[in-house]
Amino acid sequence: MSRIGTKPIEIPSGVTVTLDGAKISVKGPKGTLSRELHPDIKVSVGEGTILVERPSDSKKHKSLHGLTRTLINNMVVGATQGYEKTLEMSGVGYRASMSGNKLVLNLGFSKPCEIVPPEGIEIEVQTPTRVVVRGIDKVVVGQVAADIRRLRPPEPYRGTGVRYAGEVIRRKVVKGA
Repeated sequence: MSRIGTKPIEIPSGVTVTLDGAKISVKGPKGTLSRELHPDIKVSVGEGTILVERPSDSKKHKSLHGLTRTLINNMVVGATQGYEKTLEMSGVGYRASMSGNKLVLNLGFSKPCEIVPPEGIEIEVQTPTRVVVRGIDKVVVGQVAADIRRLRPPEPYRGTGVRYAGEVIRRKVVKGA
């Protein structure tokens, strides 16, 4: 039995969930999210809760059971609270700034890197070395943060690069010095 899939999802006040066949949409104070679900998994919306059920105990249905429940829960949390990822830069001359709606990153390359956030994503530069990515869709927030980190991932010898806040970089000893 799926430990995650069997848990009911609580619907907070101010959130409306509509189910149209295999499509679910969640509308909350932060915005609206919708997703197409797998047709085999049965989702039912009750009084203040959402239940996810699977038709059989096959391996495919077991894995889809927990996945579907987690995706719906992420939609409910995103529509009510939203998600955010914080990135930190360390290195000489590494800094970030906003130019209109574009994020401009100086990461030691010959030209600055510019990133235009997709629809529904807000990027804030708290300090020149700290960037916060916010949005209601957990997948898109994580992807934008990963794209920023991918420009200059942290390197293990000097520890320079772009990393998530709280991420621990295992340092290596330089040989022959």
